[in-house]
Amino acid sequence: MKPKIAYHLFHEGTYLKSYEFFGAHFTDKGVVFRLWAPHAQAVSVVGNFNDWNPDSHPMLLQKDSGGVWECTIPDLNKGELYKYCITQCHGETVYKSDPYGIYSEVKPKTASVLWDLEGYSWKDKKWLEQRKKNASKPKPVNIYEVHLGSWRTHEDGTVLSYYDLADTLVPYLKDMHYTHVELMPIMEHPFDGSWGYQLTGYFAATSRYGEPQGLMHFVDACHQAGISVILDWVPGHFCKDAHGLYKLDGTNLYEATEHPHWGTMEFDFAKPEVLTFLISNAYFWFDQYHIDGLRIDGVASMIYLNYGYDDEYRKNKFGGNDSLEAVDFLRKLNTAILKHFPFAIMAAEESTAYPKVSWPVDDGGLGFNLKWDMGWMHDTLSYMETDPYCRNQFHSKLTFSMAYAFSENFILPLSHDEVVHGKKSIIDKMFGPYEMKFDQLRLLYAYMYFHSGKKLTFMGNEFAPFTEWRYYESLEWFMLDYDKHRQTKDFIQDLNKFYTRENALWEKDHGWDGFEWIDADNNGQSILVFRRMGKHPEDDLIILINFCPLTYTNFQIGVPAEKTYRLVFNTDDPKYGGSGFTVKKTAKAQDTPCHNQPYSVTLSVPPSAAIVLKGVATKTKKKATAKKTKTASSSKAAGAAEKAVSVKKSAKSQTAKDTASKPVAKTKK
Repeated sequence: MKPKIAYHLFHEGTYLKSYEFFGAHFTDKGVVFRLWAPHAQAVSVVGNFNDWNPDSHPMLLQKDSGGVWECTIPDLNKGELYKYCITQCHGETVYKSDPYGIYSEVKPKTASVLWDLEGYSWKDKKWLEQRKKNASKPKPVNIYEVHLGSWRTHEDGTVLSYYDLADTLVPYLKDMHYTHVELMPIMEHPFDGSWGYQLTGYFAATSRYGEPQGLMHFVDACHQAGISVILDWVPGHFCKDAHGLYKLDGTNLYEATEHPHWGTMEFDFAKPEVLTFLISNAYFWFDQYHIDGLRIDGVASMIYLNYGYDDEYRKNKFGGNDSLEAVDFLRKLNTAILKHFPFAIMAAEESTAYPKVSWPVDDGGLGFNLKWDMGWMHDTLSYMETDPYCRNQFHSKLTFSMAYAFSENFILPLSHDEVVHGKKSIIDKMFGPYEMKFDQLRLLYAYMYFHSGKKLTFMGNEFAPFTEWRYYESLEWFMLDYDKHRQTKDFIQDLNKFYTRENALWEKDHGWDGFEWIDADNNGQSILVFRRMGKHPEDDLIILINFCPLTYTNFQIGVPAEKTYRLVFNTDDPKYGGSGFTVKKTAKAQDTPCHNQPYSVTLSVPPSAAIVLKGVATKTKKKATAKKTKTASSSKAAGAAEKAVSVKKSAKSQTAKDTASKPVAKTKK
């Protein structure tokens, strides 16, 4: 792109591929370096190729560029180390890594590494074609959240490389039937203890696990295995490490104010150049690394002016509490990404009830297509920590989530944040002694998977470790040597497979046409009964969840159709560590209304368990081929048939009326 056009788009805030212009790029004449530092007195490129001498390769401030410095250095090779030596506005000299650098030294070293992203031979063409073709189709979303440095390590404790992870993590994901993997931030960051949420290199895949092409190989391997890749992304703030964006030219160039909780700097969303930097960075990961989605961290901290402040109330020009600049940025971000990558998951980690987070921008929303349901997570975990024999007092913690379930397009998360800082692991949160905790864990995951919404769970939760997550060491895979942990992993594996296979659990996740209460009010027995619906009636599921360790042998529930209902999933199965309480494999619907349904079935209900039924159409009698006669018997049969049809129509009409009276979310992307 011609420099004048690049300058214009950059300062306008609309340059989606600014990474192709800024940073360091190989050309026929050498490597071209470009840096935006409008208040700097002088800038030069230093590196191991010039003994880090600031006088060797000065950069020139380009005319009418709005502060862009540039120089070309011939005869440089891939792998050279470099930084920018900047004489700041007040005369202080600092050494900064490249804001647009695509590769960095392994921490604790901080230089940028001269690199080229070209040359990797992608093998995911079929995936990309299918991804584009099926962009608007509903699909199962079951996300495995991973911290690459601690999922598994070598025997000596060193981390696995991107290539190692392609050989180990990807087959594991496929074997466990996860549909998506979400990587906690893999952009360059200096401190392991930040888990990647305090960045210095937004365009650089961290060198902890190898070179950039290694990450490409990992993403490629995921795609070939049928797994989508989501990256955790942090556009709200950055750390104050001296080699990063902080005070780049001596002024608050990229930053606005310091974050009161985290000691980091919040981006200045009022500057078009900052919008260019961030939006083109999001675009970069889709464009160069073929990723399938972004999870945007800390959205609440961006959109609320008073987030983290206790001293005074901050207002925007209209008197409200939201940051107009941050809201505008998020809308521009989502509009740009979903326009060019319509298949993309753009998920907001937003912890409040801010309205219309996952609504289209045209409808007044922020433009995300998914939002984490933090309320569901808090209420559900609180409920599962309660004595099952006292849960009747807290039944609303289970049912309240459906009061707002379709106000947004939700993901139900059990993330890394729930298993750190003394919160205990998921299994250890469950009520009761050792054996009982595993029964409760199966209940928790059954409720999560059968509830409306997409799913996310943190690595290790699938085999129920009792220790909290520790970022500096491997998960405790040896726990699989113990029966209960191995059975839990088998349960999650089968549950994942069942979720993916059953369309009713994900085809209509975000509206009342995919969910119907059959009995939401049985707080006395702590039992929920509901129906999940897909596009086709034969896919519908009837789900009963018993949150108490009591059993029932003649338990009646309403069902919508005259079918034979067969048991298709039972969390109490002995192979999962369940009690093995005898449950009938089939139940034939009786013409007895119950729970506002026209028919009912009688079940045996296992303790602390969920069972799932699926209807099979009852065989009808063969049509008579003889000519109809006007006999009394045929007249009686016709009358009975007419009456039955009338009853069904009436029930169907009432069901439709009930459904129509419930709130329906507006159409969203």
